[in-house]
Amino acid sequence: MEVDYSNIKVIGFDADDTLWVNETYFRETEERFADLLEGYETKNKVDQELFKKEMENLEIYGYGIKGFMLSMIESALELSNNRIPQETISEILKLGKDMISHPVELLDGVEEVLSKLVDKYRLIVLTKGDLLDQERKLEKSGLSKYFHHVEVLSDKKESNYSNLLEHLNINVDEFLMIGNSLKSDVLPILKIGAKAVHVPFHTTWAHEMVSETEQMNDHLKLNSLKDILKYLNKH
Repeated sequence: MEVDYSNIKVIGFDADDTLWVNETYFRETEERFADLLEGYETKNKVDQELFKKEMENLEIYGYGIKGFMLSMIESALELSNNRIPQETISEILKLGKDMISHPVELLDGVEEVLSKLVDKYRLIVLTKGDLLDQERKLEKSGLSKYFHHVEVLSDKKESNYSNLLEHLNINVDEFLMIGNSLKSDVLPILKIGAKAVHVPFHTTWAHEMVSETEQMNDHLKLNSLKDILKYLNKH
């Protein structure tokens, strides 16, 4: 669809699965977690119970690897009726630590895009997750030099965006958000009157899924972050 970006002055980027790979590592860890619990439940059951536990814990732990680790431990205890060996708990903790120490893998074209936009726009990162972990990933990514501001939000609802834009003195009609999640990066942005671009990642966490009835059509959907350049370069 044709969208006018001529008035855009500030571009916000989601981080996980927009700038670098993230969800893939969660899926791999879920597989390893299910293997550890194969003596207690089927893989499908383990996956279901872990997701349910994550949803229960979101308001307590928030988003990120540390909350995920705690949800895995709680699920293991419940699925085993508290009979899970201490060694397995240690293995679960190791799974989480392996995720935290994993090298940052940039997605295709990310640095090229940022390097071409940084002199024309004010670039910021707006992401959910654990503050320490997201700061670590940004530092390891080598992308810090491109961003004027980094904000790790507890959630990405309309109020979170509105409050942040006001705090940063950013006019809604001059802001563009780019991310992989319709639920977090696109829909709330459109509802506050700003513009959004959806760049899907091949894997999406079930919590970030939206139904067809929730979807809105007044945004741009791209196959690659690099494609945004041709749309912005028109103006």
